[in-house]
Amino acid sequence: MSDLKIRKNIVKNVKRIVIKIGSGVLTNGKDKIDEAVIKKIVLQTSLLVKKGCEVLIVSSGSIAAGKTELGIKKILTDIPSKQAAAAVGQSHLIGYYEKYFKKEKQKTAQVLLTHDDLSNRRRYLNARNALMTLLSFHVIPVINENDMVAVHEIKFGDNDTLSALVAHLVDADLLVILSHVDGLFTGDPAKDKKAALIPLVEKITPPLQKIAGKSSSPGSVGGMYTKLKAARITSDSGISTIIVNGTIDNVITRVFKGENIGTLFLSSSDKLTGKKHWIAHTLKIKGKLTLDEGAEKAVLKRGKSLLPSGISDIAGKFDSGDAVSCVDSKGKEFCRGLVNYSSRDLKKIMGKHTSKIEEILGFKVYDEVIHRDNLVTL
Repeated sequence: MSDLKIRKNIVKNVKRIVIKIGSGVLTNGKDKIDEAVIKKIVLQTSLLVKKGCEVLIVSSGSIAAGKTELGIKKILTDIPSKQAAAAVGQSHLIGYYEKYFKKEKQKTAQVLLTHDDLSNRRRYLNARNALMTLLSFHVIPVINENDMVAVHEIKFGDNDTLSALVAHLVDADLLVILSHVDGLFTGDPAKDKKAALIPLVEKITPPLQKIAGKSSSPGSVGGMYTKLKAARITSDSGISTIIVNGTIDNVITRVFKGENIGTLFLSSSDKLTGKKHWIAHTLKIKGKLTLDEGAEKAVLKRGKSLLPSGISDIAGKFDSGDAVSCVDSKGKEFCRGLVNYSSRDLKKIMGKHTSKIEEILGFKVYDEVIHRDNLVTL
């Protein structure tokens, strides 16, 4: 099947869509939000809704809007200034969306999230229920990170990641990322004149990850690196992703006509369960365990749980129930999981047989450091 047919088949069958709009698109390369851009996005989005689709928007731009209102010209680097600009700008940003959606007789809702809202399982389910209820009322949620209260420990880091996690949260059929670039290229088009657009990616491989570099745009938090990360998150959810230049005329309409623009990332056939996807992509990693060769083979080849005897080193401070990364002797990560012991206790029992746990600690909660049910191979 040709790339074009694959694309047409995917967009033809979608019913629930997450559209992420980057700040570079909303500002159109300037220092403030371009209302004309939002108006065009709203008109195209409304057409999808009228055709029976459910749409969620993840929108950047609150800091840019806030800088305009505060008369700030310089690039903000400190967190308090960014938080202040976001607090001022968020109401203006949602105001733009409400203004134009109202003209299309479409209801909207402002939704602000932090990483903490999705890393806590109960709050994760509450967020899902709230979003699904909004969709049942035919409301378009306009979602952004709650920058006013988000600090490093509870930040998503970028709205590409947020949009991918939202797509997983609501069981979307497709994620569309509107960026200021045309898609994924074979190299950096700004430096390599021979770099060509890659129209279709069936699987995200290490060579592709090397191609995706960090953004050089001062107005953008993420670059192609974060967009590739987002595509991997959605792929593991069984969701396809399209990265496309949001400044193209009628770009949303053209995407859903099946035109061959941007880069389409296909969903993986090896879809992770909800819990394992949550462990792999949503939780913050609190520590790192270095495993010996025997433990690595037991986990990867034989599908076993991780026992203390296979751990050779521990880094970070974590408690029981936290997410940790497991690496080989060269430092390469190959799995993640939820630990049954704190870093303090694990340092005492690492390298030891399970029969020694109670003797060393004075108690034994589990034989396993990470049970297979709470472990995800990458």
